[in-house]
Amino acid sequence: MTSSARDLERADVDLTAASSGRHASVRRWAWLGLVAQAVFVASCLVPVFWQGPHYSAVAHTISDMYAVTAPHAGFLVVVLSLCGAATMGFALRSVWSQLRTGGWRAATGSVLLGLSIVGLGDLLSPAERLACRMADPGCTATQQLSNVGGQLDNVISSIGLLLLVIAAFFLAAAMRRTHGWEGWARPTRWTAVLITTFAVASVLTQGAGYTGLFERLVAITGAATLAVLAIGILRRTRGTS
Repeated sequence: MTSSARDLERADVDLTAASSGRHASVRRWAWLGLVAQAVFVASCLVPVFWQGPHYSAVAHTISDMYAVTAPHAGFLVVVLSLCGAATMGFALRSVWSQLRTGGWRAATGSVLLGLSIVGLGDLLSPAERLACRMADPGCTATQQLSNVGGQLDNVISSIGLLLLVIAAFFLAAAMRRTHGWEGWARPTRWTAVLITTFAVASVLTQGAGYTGLFERLVAITGAATLAVLAIGILRRTRGTS
C-alpha cells in the first residue's frame, strides 16, 4: 500500500469516527432534552400539592410556586434551572445539528430556542423569584414585582415567550428545507400559533382567575412539542452512532 493510499484510508477512518461522535452527541442531547421536558411538566403540576389551600393552579402562576415566600421553593428553582440548561444544550447541540441543512434559519431558530423561556428563561429561575405569592394574605400584583426578582421574572418571561414563538417559525422554515423534516414544518407553525393563543388568553383572563390555567397550557404545549421533536431526532439518528 502506497503512502498516499494509507493517508486516504486514515482520513476515512478519522471522518467515520468524527461522524460517529457527532451522532452520539446529537442523541445524547436529544435524550437530555426529552427527559428535561418530562421533568419540567412534572414541576409545573406536582408542586401545586404543597402550596397550601389558598393556592390555585387555575388562578395562580407557575412563578408563584417558587416565590420568596413559597414553601420548598428552593427545590423547584434547582429543578427548573437544570431543565433550562438541558433544553439549551438540546437546542444548540441536537436541534441545530439535525436541521443544519436548513441554513441560517436553522441556526437562528436553534439559538432563539435556547435563549427563550424554555431555555435561558428557566436557567435563570434563581434570579426570577417573585417577592410574594398571590396566595399569600395581603400580596398584590404590585408587591410581587417590588423586588429585583419579580421585575426580572416579568421581563424575562415576556421576552422569553416571544423568542419561543419566533424560534418556532424559524425552525419550521428550516424544516421545509431539510430532507426528512418537511412534514414537520406546518405542525410547528400551528403549535406556535396555539402557544400565542394561550399566552394572550392568560393575559386577558387575569381578572377572571384563569391566568394559571392558560400559563400551564403554554408551558405544557411547549414542553410536549420539544419532547416530540427530541423523539423525532432520536428516531432519525437510530443506528448512526
